[in-house]
Amino acid sequence: MLLNYEGQEFETLVKEGVTLVDFFATWCGPCKMLMPQLEELAKEKTDVKYVKVDIDQHRPLAANVYKITSVPTLILFKDGVEVSRTTGFAPKAKIAKWIEEHQ
Repeated sequence: MLLNYEGQEFETLVKEGVTLVDFFATWCGPCKMLMPQLEELAKEKTDVKYVKVDIDQHRPLAANVYKITSVPTLILFKDGVEVSRTTGFAPKAKIAKWIEEHQ
C-alpha cells in the first residue's frame, strides 16, 4: 500500500523496517510515470512500506531536511536510517532490485 504523507511525524513513518519514500510533484512528468510502477511494487513487495511526499505541500521536509533538488527522488530507509537514494524514473524491476540490494 502506498501511503500519502499528510504532515504526521515523518520519523515515525520510517522508524521500523524498510520504507521507500517517493518525493514527487504533481506537475512532474517522470513522477506521473513512476507512480504506477510503485503502486504495482507495493502490491507485490509487501515487506516494504511505501510513502509518497508531495514536495510542494511539504517543502520544509523535502528541501531543508532531505535536500531534495529534483523529482522524483526515492529514498530507502531501514529502521529510520537512510540507506540509499536515487533520482529519476526507473521501471519496477529496477526499483525492486535496488530495494533488494539495500534491504
